[in-house]
Amino acid sequence: QVQLVESGGGLVQAGGSLRLSCAASISILSISTMGWYRQGPGKQRELVAIITSGGSTNYADSVRGRFTISRDNAKNTVYLQMNSLKPEDTAVYYCNAVVVLVLTGRHDYWGQGTQVTVSS
Repeated sequence: QVQLVESGGGLVQAGGSLRLSCAASISILSISTMGWYRQGPGKQRELVAIITSGGSTNYADSVRGRFTISRDNAKNTVYLQMNSLKPEDTAVYYCNAVVVLVLTGRHDYWGQGTQVTVSS
């Protein structure tokens, strides 16, 4: 089992910045990929950004150039720095961890979510 605890959400004006944090209960070096997803009002959950154990990153087109995902292995924490926020970034943001085990395959773990609201 992996517990993920998110923090850093809140209310911000358009153009502002927020940094989300996701603390894992195990060493993130044991986690294949970690990522951030979001679900806006009336929308499906969508990928925002992911980072692999090797440090490779990928972003949704809608956030590329504005958001940055990073990791601190010593703190077992992944961050999402969000700059130039837009009202359409308003959503509940969820941290995700993917653990791949030899015998049982892929396991997905989710945080409880943190609300980000961007006012115009």
